[in-house]
Amino acid sequence: MRNTDSAAVAASSAPATRFSAVHDGKVLRVTIANPKRKNAVDYDTMVALGDTFVAAAADRSVRVIVLTGDGGDFCTGADLSATVREAQRGITPDMTMDAANRLVKSIVDCPVPVIARVKGATAGVGVAIALAADLVYASEDAYLLLAFINIGLMPDGGAAAMIAAAAGRPLAAEMALLGERLPAPAAKQVGLFTAVLPSDELDAKVEAAAAKIATGPRRALELTKQALNQATLTSLDTALSAEKSGQTELLTSPDFLEGATAMLTKRKPVFED
Repeated sequence: MRNTDSAAVAASSAPATRFSAVHDGKVLRVTIANPKRKNAVDYDTMVALGDTFVAAAADRSVRVIVLTGDGGDFCTGADLSATVREAQRGITPDMTMDAANRLVKSIVDCPVPVIARVKGATAGVGVAIALAADLVYASEDAYLLLAFINIGLMPDGGAAAMIAAAAGRPLAAEMALLGERLPAPAAKQVGLFTAVLPSDELDAKVEAAAAKIATGPRRALELTKQALNQATLTSLDTALSAEKSGQTELLTSPDFLEGATAMLTKRKPVFED
């Protein structure tokens, strides 16, 4: 896999994707790059990110992948500002869910370890993208937020299943049903983050982990990752299927229209009785 950027990745389609992928020796560095929207991802970006992880899985020169967001945030989920133009292009909720699920699965199924470098906000499907990684290193200012319920939706990308696998059903329910932030120290305490570090120490920790994995035995790393996933993520496919069905329904509901409009206009939503 050669060095790429968002312009190159998007060359085959008119819409611009917002990420970069740089092959640095044995390390592939993937950066979600939409900082003005706190690295929210649209349909095209999710598809292209999925393509990148699928390609990396087949590239023997890639030994480890570092996934992060540009600027002060990791990823705040789906870019609601892109919803109208995506609908005008014929992109359906079903297609959006397929793109999100494929991206998460491509990270989980990638044979080489994936390290998530997390700063600031990680929300919506961004939570699933981060937790799909094998190692999650976060800065002290980071937080997780399943805000779906606040706009009339449900968690997707397998986030609830991954949270429940690591931290248990009660915390997954609290995050999904209340839609409140989980600060980085609390996320580390319950096993969702590998480590939490001061911002000025985060990069050194990520680089040290990436360097060690890059020189490790590839096949042993691959089989270890497979065994860990088989032991802990047995319900992921079932969750993704259920979420696709439920979220596709909710994305066309009056409550979502109200929730999204309220969020974009910065007011409190008023849902149907």
